[in-house]
This record gives sequence, C-alpha cells and structure tokens, in this order.
Amino acid sequence: MQDKLVRIGVFYDGNYFLQVSNYYAYGHQRKRRISISGLHEFIREQVAEEEGVDARFCRIVDAHYFRGRLNAYEASQRGDTLYWDRVFDDILMSEGVTTHYLPVRTTPEGYKQERGIDVWLALEAFEQAFYKRFDVLVLISSDGDYVPMVRKVNTLGTRVMALTWEFEYTTDNGQRMTTRPSQDLLAEVTYPMAMHGIIDQRIARNDTAIQRLFVQPDHKRSTVVQEERYDEEAVVEGHGEGEIMSLKNGYGFIKFPPNNLFFHFTNVLDTDFNELRVGDRVEFEIEKDDEGNDVAKSVKLL
Repeated sequence: MQDKLVRIGVFYDGNYFLQVSNYYAYGHQRKRRISISGLHEFIREQVAEEEGVDARFCRIVDAHYFRGRLNAYEASQRGDTLYWDRVFDDILMSEGVTTHYLPVRTTPEGYKQERGIDVWLALEAFEQAFYKRFDVLVLISSDGDYVPMVRKVNTLGTRVMALTWEFEYTTDNGQRMTTRPSQDLLAEVTYPMAMHGIIDQRIARNDTAIQRLFVQPDHKRSTVVQEERYDEEAVVEGHGEGEIMSLKNGYGFIKFPPNNLFFHFTNVLDTDFNELRVGDRVEFEIEKDDEGNDVAKSVKLL
C-alpha cells in the first residue's frame, strides 16, 4: 500500500457549479443543493479509489472558485442576492476555497455575460499545478474550452479528474435547455466522472457518501394562513397579485386571467422556491420576455 500523500487541487467553474446545484435544488428529486464539504469528501474518496491508495493519504491541498459577479448596485436590486452571495462566500471560506471574481458585463443587447473567467481559471490551474505539484487536478466543469489547459497539465505528469453532469433545466424565460459534457474534454482527462449517473445509481442504493453530497435541511417551512382571499386578480401599473396554480422543476405558473403567468425560481424573492405550494398567494411584477409574452418577476409570498 502506497503511503505517500496524494495532493489534490480542485478548480470550480463557478457558473457551471451553480447550474448543477440549482438543478439538484429545483429540478431533481433530491430538492437539495450540493454541499461543498460533502463534495470535497466525495472527491477524496473517489481519487483514493482511482489511485489505489487509502483515502487518508488523499488530501485537497488547494481549491479555487471562479465566477463572474454582478456589481453591488445590480445585486441590491435583486431581493436578498447580496445576502446569499455573502452566505456562499462564508461557506467557501470555511472549506478553504479561494474565490476569484470578475465583473459581469452587460452587452449592448442587454444580456449579462461572463468574460475572461474561463481563461483565468485555466491559467491559474496550470500555474498552481506547476508550482504545487498536484498529483490530481479536479476540474468541475464540462466545457471543451478547457481542453488546452488539460493537455498542458498532462505534460506535468498531473492526472486530471473532470466532474461533469448531463441534465435538463428551464431558463428564466421558459426555454428548455440541456447541458452535456464536451466529448473532447472527456477524452483528454485521466478520470472522467459522469456525476449524474453516479449520483442517481448510488442514491438508489442509499449510499451514505452520496447522501453527504447534499446540504441537509435546517428549517421547516412555516405555514402562513391567509385570512383574506380575493375573488379577482389585482394589477396596478405592472404589479400583480395572484395564486400559484402549478409548480414544476424550477418554475411554475400563476393564475392571472386572461393568461397564466410563467415564473422561474430565480425570480422568487425572500423565500426558497421549494417552500412554495400550489394555492399560495403571491405578488409580483409583470414584465415581457424575449418573445413579448407577459411573465412574472420579483415574486413574493403574501
């Protein structure tokens, strides 16, 4: 049995990890976010298995998280976004993860874009692998843009493990999307890990390591009794009130004649989407989506 320490470096594509965590929180039967500490424990155990060593000799010696970020003003206009950003920063800090942020840019068409963050991750990953001599570099991304970086890291003799997911999700304008890992990326890494399959298979076996991958609930939903009901929907200058008529995986519809209004989990303020129930009374702002349809934004429980 090898007794030499296996050094692990973990590099998060933050936007990708957020999509994955949102999927498990709102689009998967688990209805729980991914736990950073649980994920790190899983990585250690998986590296130990692949490297053929005792898990005690597998240690994460460095971890980095990269993501584009809204400026303070824009974040302050989105409910409690600033608060939850700080909560997640605290989690990363407690797990020894170094954060790297670049400002999100707004295009002339009004879209938000991350620019340069993938290049920064690739450069940092190669530099840290060179100086810190990782035995295994773990990449949490499925983007084929990282293939050149993986090839460079391979020249150092460092093995690369890629944690990738394949899943469907609904965007905030109702468009159904599928994310799949780059086949070029999977062909270059030493240890490709199809996490969606691994998680679903081991959930079925009630695997404790997989259970620890998810954040455990720390509160119960409080029940609010609405004493006053309304017979008609109210709307004043783009502001409306209505009743939730259906909830799906990460989105729902609000009864609002003559049409039912679509809303996305990212537009729910002050309450977790998973705490909403059919029949709940909500208030919201009415805006147009890219196709000119009315949708509900800034949704709040009444």
